[in-house]
Amino acid sequence: MPDLRVGPVLPLDSGRPKEGKRMLKGLHPYLNGELLKVLDEMGHADQLLLVDRNYPAFAASKPVVRLAATSIEEVLGAILSVFPLDHFVEEPIWRMEVSDDATKITPTQERVVQLVQSVEGVGVRCGVVPRGEFYARAAKVFAIVHTLEPAPYSCFILQKGVVFPEGVPVNGQTA
Repeated sequence: MPDLRVGPVLPLDSGRPKEGKRMLKGLHPYLNGELLKVLDEMGHADQLLLVDRNYPAFAASKPVVRLAATSIEEVLGAILSVFPLDHFVEEPIWRMEVSDDATKITPTQERVVQLVQSVEGVGVRCGVVPRGEFYARAAKVFAIVHTLEPAPYSCFILQKGVVFPEGVPVNGQTA
């Protein structure tokens, strides 16, 4: 029987890009296929947990997307480029409370709040959740994005909103 192969037989992974290469235009490199799939599968009001390296992400028995990123702000910026926050709730993002004091905020948490407000608008509020309650709420999220962020208390819950057709205001009503 004749050999019908057109070229050399390559290992299955030979066509995959090397780590760190971008294969799509306009997408941040942290928005890999695994993360995009999770974000796409989420529906309105589903919640995403974005955590630092200290968070026990795999203990939650939820899908975990690990990113070799050390900046939680950079990961959040990439996520917010495709992920709508929920404008039907007062606080579509929550941060973990620092040392049992809701008024304390770490520099990283402050930068995250500023990033959210610059992307979504200054009216978007970030809630504060006591540490114990944060873990209870985190157990109910859709999925977890685990980063290598070294700053403690760099843990956030994001609630997904609705993508409205162009020209329809955020409240969903037409003029």
